[in-house]
Amino acid sequence: MLDLIKYIVGQFAEDKENVEYEVKEKDRVIEVNVVLSPSDMGKVIGKQGKIAKAMRTLVRAATPRDSKKYVVEIRERGAEAVDNADEK
Repeated sequence: MLDLIKYIVGQFAEDKENVEYEVKEKDRVIEVNVVLSPSDMGKVIGKQGKIAKAMRTLVRAATPRDSKKYVVEIRERGAEAVDNADEK
């Protein structure tokens, strides 16, 4: 699944060498954080988040039914990661 995410991000990011992928496995979730340079944020997210939403939809559709759920987060290099799971 990480290969699919890398392929999609690679199609839109101009600074491909500085893209980082952080994978964290939790109980029922595999969280993939894509860390981009500020100049690539808009290109990878797309207008109104359409590219990011489409990428998440493709990842969800490609995930086998009985495996862990993938969560894709896109963030800017240097920005603090926000953990929404703690708020619930």
